[in-house]
Amino acid sequence: MANERFPLSEKYLDFMAYDASAEFLEGTTFAGKTTVAIPKFMFKVAESPKKLHIISGLDLGTIEKNIINKDYGLIDIFGDFKDGGLIEYNASGKGIHSLPHILFHTSNGVKVIYIVGYDNKARWKKVLGGQYGCIFIDEFNIADMDFVREIFMRCDYRLCTLNPDDPNLECYTQFVNKARPIEKYKNDAPSELLKMLNQPQTDDWTWWYFDFDDNLSLTEEKKKSIIESVPKGTKLYKNKILGLRGKATGVIFDIKKEIIINRLQAKQLKFQLFSVGCDTSYSRKTHDKLTLEGVGITNDNKCVLLKERGFNNKNRDNPFAPSDAVKWILQFMEEFKDEWGFARTAFIDSADSGTIMEARKMKNKIHCIYNFEPSWKKTKNITRIQLEQSWQSTLDFLILDECTDYLQESDVYSWDENNQPEDKNDHHRQGCQYAWLPYKKKIGNWETIKQIIKDADKDE
Repeated sequence: MANERFPLSEKYLDFMAYDASAEFLEGTTFAGKTTVAIPKFMFKVAESPKKLHIISGLDLGTIEKNIINKDYGLIDIFGDFKDGGLIEYNASGKGIHSLPHILFHTSNGVKVIYIVGYDNKARWKKVLGGQYGCIFIDEFNIADMDFVREIFMRCDYRLCTLNPDDPNLECYTQFVNKARPIEKYKNDAPSELLKMLNQPQTDDWTWWYFDFDDNLSLTEEKKKSIIESVPKGTKLYKNKILGLRGKATGVIFDIKKEIIINRLQAKQLKFQLFSVGCDTSYSRKTHDKLTLEGVGITNDNKCVLLKERGFNNKNRDNPFAPSDAVKWILQFMEEFKDEWGFARTAFIDSADSGTIMEARKMKNKIHCIYNFEPSWKKTKNITRIQLEQSWQSTLDFLILDECTDYLQESDVYSWDENNQPEDKNDHHRQGCQYAWLPYKKKIGNWETIKQIIKDADKDE
């Protein structure tokens, strides 16, 4: 690739030179991820002692458009074999290789690169019998995970490019979040994404984040044009411009920095009451959480999220049960009392009668000072969102910066395709709502809000 045609930033040069068994490239649109991944992959293929390799994408047409025939694509960089280049593309197969493939003529021999669409299970199953040197999976976030799991263990080197998507997808939880940035770039990405790399690292799996500034061929005028063409607050802006993970049609909450406070600021507030909410989940198949949220309501009617904790049963060898949850609730309330103040009642998800019953059994057994009540749920979810948005706009809802899980959920909690709040990414939010719902009349300008939001007083 001629440097004057596509100049490489320092980060991209570091990426080209770095050696790892698996690499994941994530980031904004127009960052050049696929463009720079193509030569890196081909260099790895040329170095590999194995003959067979794979390029995979959604389907054959998409691979041709995004990798083979595009500007700075395979043929553009390495040249067509019939014109003296190194790439011989056989879209319908040829000779002993019936699958679509590329013959890559290198000084280390002719390499065969199968072109495999992960949309066609019957076709990709045909490549599963062999061992491969390198695989390049484009748009990894939409790849068939059955294909990925099978092929990852059959390759020496894996290179994956991906676009931001629903953070709960298996591509993240089972693969991408097991990678880490190299030391030089360990803080060179949005903190929201870095926090999501929370699975134990697998071998030397490496994660790279690229944005507009890493694409030196992108002019300031073009960059400005791209950014201004996408409406702020939409899913597209979050994914493409900010390079953050998220799903659905638009993010519900735009958390302003003014509502995030530190512990010192929170300690200077005067509180009139405290409350704890608990949203429950015991599923071993999902990333749903059991969450605990502690709030305080100030003398000037501000609601402040002060403390949080979350537990998840997925992948636990010994899954927790309601009896465990009750111990955690009591421990949380004791800690909250020592740190902030006495919250007499924990409002537990009213749909979970089992946990409520266990909590009350524990109260009778040890005669503890806390009460355990079902959450107030008559106020509709959409109305709770309206209340929170109103309070945030008037700075009547504040969040302690230590409540990172709540803030992370806020970054991805979205409207679904039917313009309804999605049923995910909301467990910390639900727990927080359970804590403030019984006291909502004490938050912000309640009388004004009640006149506008007709459903606001449903719990009364």
